[in-house]
Amino acid sequence: MITKRIIPCLDVRDGRVVKGINFQGLADVSSPVELAKFYSGCGADELVFYDITASAEGRALFTDILREAASSVFIPLTVGGGINTVDDFDRVLKCGADKVSVNSGAIRDPSLIPQAAKRYGDQCVVLSVDARRVDGQFRVFAKGGREDTGMDTIEWIRSGVKNGAGEIVLNSIDTDGVKGGFDLEMLQAVCDVVDVPVIASGGAGCIEDFVTLFRTLPKVDAGLAASIFHFGEVKIPELKRALAENGIPARL
Repeated sequence: MITKRIIPCLDVRDGRVVKGINFQGLADVSSPVELAKFYSGCGADELVFYDITASAEGRALFTDILREAASSVFIPLTVGGGINTVDDFDRVLKCGADKVSVNSGAIRDPSLIPQAAKRYGDQCVVLSVDARRVDGQFRVFAKGGREDTGMDTIEWIRSGVKNGAGEIVLNSIDTDGVKGGFDLEMLQAVCDVVDVPVIASGGAGCIEDFVTLFRTLPKVDAGLAASIFHFGEVKIPELKRALAENGIPARL
C-alpha cells in the first residue's frame, strides 16, 4: 500500500513565510529557508512553496530564496506562484524545484498545462486549485483566492488532468486556516473524477483531522497544512506515529 504523504506548505510574501485565515489577514511566521531545513529534518515527505502574491502583483516568482532553500533540503519540493509560461517552469526547475504548481496562470491560458506536460512530463505538473462554495457550486477562484472565475471546480480539475496535470492540490478556501478539519465533501467530489494523486489542503487543526481524512477518503494521497506545523501545534513525527497506529501507511 502506498504511504500517505505529509506536506508542510510555506506561503511566502516579501521573502517571509506568512499565514492567514480564509486567505485573509496574513501574519509573519518565519524565514522560508530556515523552515524548509527544519521540515526536511523532522520527517516531512515533501514541501510546497507558494509565492502567494506573485500572480496578483503580476511579477515573477522569487528565485533567490527558492535556490537557497532547494539546496538545503533533501525531500521533493513543489513550487508555485506567478507561473504563467513554460519559461517560468524552466526557471523554477533550474532553481531546484522537483515539481511546479500552476493556478492562475493555467486559468488564463489552459494550454500551459499540456505544453508543460509535454516538455517536462505529467509528473512535474501540479494543478493547484483554490475553491469555495458559491450558490451551492464548488467555484474556482484565481489570484490567491481574490477573484471568482465562475468556473466549476470539478470540471476544471477533470479538464486539467485530461490535459496532462499529474497531481492535484485542492485548497478549500472555506476551511483554510479555520482548523475545523479538511473539506471532505469537496475532496470526495474531486477524487470521484480523477485518477491522479490528490493532495488535501485547508482546514487541518489537529492530528485527528489527518486520521479522519485518510480513513474517510482513502483515495487522497497527501495532507497539506501550514500553521499547525509552523506553530508546533502538530509535530510531524507524532502525526506519523498516530497514522501508523490507526493502520494508515506513513513513512516513519
